[in-house]
Amino acid sequence: MKKIIRHGLLTCFLWMAALTSLPVRATADSVSTSQDSLIKDLASQLQNLNSQLQDMNLQNLMLQEELERTGRKVMMDSISLAHRIHLIDSLRAITPGAPLVVDGDTLLRLYARRGAISPEQRVETVRETIERLGHRLSLGIDTIYVFKGDLSSDIMSGNEIILSITDNDGLWAGTSREKLAADHAILIQAKINELQDEYGLHRKLWGLILALVIIAVQVLLLILTNRIFRRWKKPVMLRVVRKLKPVIIKDYEFLDIHRQGILIMSLYKGLRYYVIFLQLCISIPLLFSIFPETETLTYTLLGYVWNPFKDILMSVFSYIPKLFQIIVIWLCFRYLMRLIRYFVGEIELGHLKISGFYPEWAKPSYYILRVLLYSLMLVMIWPLLPNSDSQVFKGVSVFIGIVVSLGSSSIVSNLVAGLVMTYMRPFHIGDYIKVGDTVGEVIEKTVLVTRIRTRKNEVVTIQNSSLMGSQTSNYTTAAHDYGIIVHTKVTIGYDEPWQKIKDIMESAALATPGIKHKPRPFMMITALNDFYVEYEINAYTDDAVKLPAIYSALHANLLQRFFEEGVEIMSPHIYARRDGIDTQIPEAFKAGPQK
Repeated sequence: MKKIIRHGLLTCFLWMAALTSLPVRATADSVSTSQDSLIKDLASQLQNLNSQLQDMNLQNLMLQEELERTGRKVMMDSISLAHRIHLIDSLRAITPGAPLVVDGDTLLRLYARRGAISPEQRVETVRETIERLGHRLSLGIDTIYVFKGDLSSDIMSGNEIILSITDNDGLWAGTSREKLAADHAILIQAKINELQDEYGLHRKLWGLILALVIIAVQVLLLILTNRIFRRWKKPVMLRVVRKLKPVIIKDYEFLDIHRQGILIMSLYKGLRYYVIFLQLCISIPLLFSIFPETETLTYTLLGYVWNPFKDILMSVFSYIPKLFQIIVIWLCFRYLMRLIRYFVGEIELGHLKISGFYPEWAKPSYYILRVLLYSLMLVMIWPLLPNSDSQVFKGVSVFIGIVVSLGSSSIVSNLVAGLVMTYMRPFHIGDYIKVGDTVGEVIEKTVLVTRIRTRKNEVVTIQNSSLMGSQTSNYTTAAHDYGIIVHTKVTIGYDEPWQKIKDIMESAALATPGIKHKPRPFMMITALNDFYVEYEINAYTDDAVKLPAIYSALHANLLQRFFEEGVEIMSPHIYARRDGIDTQIPEAFKAGPQK
């Protein structure tokens, strides 16, 4: 602008110099005329220069405004960009980003959203695309390239977009989007090539050939194994059977030769199955490990076989300290029970006497102490058992306790009754007792039942709870301490004097084996009925076991003596309707008293 002004002023100055240098010979009129035209030309040029100057000023103003607007925009853009970079730098430290993991490898991370699509969704879409391209069964691999657009740089395979990189992605990575897209394209290309090597058509064909080879080898091994075991079955059995001897434990033949042969046959067959199982444990994982799609099944199948053994071994090793605690507790209680058993044996034999404690109480007391001590030992060992704190273990324990408590109510009542009767001492083994309608000898007494052998050699089992609630008569104790009174009744008419009857019955009792002479037998008149007198003879005996025989001999002697004395054992009212019938006395005794 300044150059234009300077050019205009220079032109005016030259024109003025030219006018001053014109020749004087011109006339005044011509001079005047030429000056007027020159002035007009100068005025016109000045006017044109002024117009140009105004146009230039206007353009200058418009240019300045445009420059000001452009500068403000660039400044605002630079400020906004700096703010975004600062914000991204602050978020980068706390934002992990969405990793792109393909086949176990982390290729890249995306932090920025693309419109409404989150980084996680972008990563998932890219992963599916890369895996699909890598698993594609084809002989060739498409080249990965970057297509540069206005808003993004797209990583493409053929006509398919794998990943779009925006400016925001470049800001998060601290580089330009073009460079970031190029770097990611290299990583994606390498990963697709790697996937093609593992999952491509070449790998599938080679894996199929290896699978057929493994199957063929396994079939041959199965055939060979079966033939070897069948061929060696008979020689092995014959050689082993010749060396077998019966397994005898004391007097019991636990395993004879025949049973041992059956056991060895089963072991031989189990060995064959075990060898086949080992072969399958090797061949099947190898078969699955050929193809990448089934490679994880290899570790799964091996885990099915190995993990149980590993878990058992680890559990055993970790349980060893608690096992030692259990062994120490068990040993302490075991030797304590031996000490108690020693004192119980001394009390039973009478070597150790405790005032008020009977020898027969020793063994029941030992059983009670043993139950209590074993219960205490169980309480101490229970928390040390494997998985004792698990909910399943507790649930099973509660269930077992409920079942036992519901199903053992009668057992507990019999057990308590047996213990109570042990300390009550109502009878002992060998005593002759009467329980209800059962009379016999006690042959066995346990904490649950009592067994009695009756006079007919019948063994009756009575529950202790029933025995506890019944009235029990102990003839053996009474016979030993006081003597049992054997008694029986007869009815004689009023025509016979009672003194005679007394002599007959007492003499019959004294003549009975098992009847004691001291105290002497005695007779009692128990009733005076309408037609007869009821007499009862009472005699003492100390042999409770032979009571049936004593009663039988006493009855026989009474019949003998009454018949000898001519006394009819019959109620007198029979005479009212005898009608000439003879007296009911054997013919040998009708002649009169026998001398």
